[in-house]
Amino acid sequence: MYPILINALKKAAQQSPFPQPQTPYRRAKQKHQRRKMLSAALKDAVFMALGILSAAFGLKGFLLPNGFIDGGVTGISLLLAEVTALTLPPLLVIINAPFIILGYFQIGKTFAFKSALAICGLAFAVAVMPYPLITQDKLLIAVFGGFFLGVGIGFSVRGGAVIDGTEVLAIYLTRKSSLSVGDVILGFNLIIFSVAAYLLSVETALYAILTYFAASKAVDFVLEGIEEYTGVTIISHRSEAIRRMIIHTLRRGVTIYSGKSGFGKRGEGHTDIDIIYTVVTRLEVSRLQQEIDVIDPLAFVVMSSIKDTKGGMIKKRAHKLLH
Repeated sequence: MYPILINALKKAAQQSPFPQPQTPYRRAKQKHQRRKMLSAALKDAVFMALGILSAAFGLKGFLLPNGFIDGGVTGISLLLAEVTALTLPPLLVIINAPFIILGYFQIGKTFAFKSALAICGLAFAVAVMPYPLITQDKLLIAVFGGFFLGVGIGFSVRGGAVIDGTEVLAIYLTRKSSLSVGDVILGFNLIIFSVAAYLLSVETALYAILTYFAASKAVDFVLEGIEEYTGVTIISHRSEAIRRMIIHTLRRGVTIYSGKSGFGKRGEGHTDIDIIYTVVTRLEVSRLQQEIDVIDPLAFVVMSSIKDTKGGMIKKRAHKLLH
């Protein structure tokens, strides 16, 4: 009975309405957490502001004055602005509103609040800020208009928001079907481009596809950066020397798998062998290959692209919001 009583007292103490004493360590920890949260919020705000400014520049400096459109919800807004008397800023807010509401239930209220703020900021920038008309060359409009719009979307995502609700809809539909996010977005944009070809012209639709591809590549670059990661699997009889090289020369972490050799350049075998797995940036891939060739020119190396990482001896990078 005594253990039960002791546990009951401990539980009551944990639920006591009286505040716990604030030790210097606890106060320092809370202060550090508040400072960390403030720093993260400021960083997100900077990313969102950069995203709004870049996307507005792509819209007003390239796409909107020349009658060009893009994919996604922004493309629908541009298309309606071309075929109706409505202006782009209110269309951006109105058409994105259902997707933000959907994002509130599918992702979270913080995401929905940030996205609503970013979309309203984009509409305000398009309506008020005096961006100059950069060029009337159609190819430059499609490429650079898509580039700046994609950079804006990418920065917004790194800030925890979106300025185009297409991916929110894609996530919702993938949970209801066997389609992937990429499949949904591609199908959604094909519908937009087909309507643009019918209402405007085939040429406009083709340039819209080019704009979309430029924007998507810009988004990938902003989210992945030049430090896109590559997973490397190395099978070698000199695995210990390669392991030391990765740790001490490249200063990267490794994982060792126990395996057995089968058949390779050295012929048939059935001996135990350590398999090394590491993750490096794509800037380090060439150097890793050179170091491996010095240690074991016959090593079997398999490389694969890594979408994102967390933890370990890797420089932390902002995670994709919607994955």
